[in-house]
Amino acid sequence: MADADMLRNLALSLEGTSEAPHFDRVAFKVRRIYVTLAADGLTANFKFTPDEQQIKCEMLPNAFSPVQNAWGRQGWTTAVLPEFEEPDLRDAMETAWRHAVSGIRRA
Repeated sequence: MADADMLRNLALSLEGTSEAPHFDRVAFKVRRIYVTLAADGLTANFKFTPDEQQIKCEMLPNAFSPVQNAWGRQGWTTAVLPEFEEPDLRDAMETAWRHAVSGIRRA
C-alpha cells in the first residue's frame, strides 16, 4: 500500500526533481510540476496526457480518476495513494516525470 512517504521518495529519486509548496499541496517538479501531494497525504494529482489518463482510469478505477474541472480535461488525474502498490505508483510517477523533463505540454 502506497503512502505520502513512498510518493515523496519516488519523486525525489527522479533526476532533477525538486519539492516546493504549491497552494495547500506539495509540488514535485522538474521543468514544470508533474505531481502534487495533498496536505492529508492520501491523494496526489498527476499530469498525464488525456489519453494516458483515460487508460489509467480504466485500468485502475479505484486508484485513478480525472480531476473534476478544466484541469482534469488537460490530463490532471487524482490518485488515491492507499490503492497503489509500489510498481504502479512508480509507473505513474515516471510517466508524469518524463513529460515534465521533455517539456511536452499536451492538452
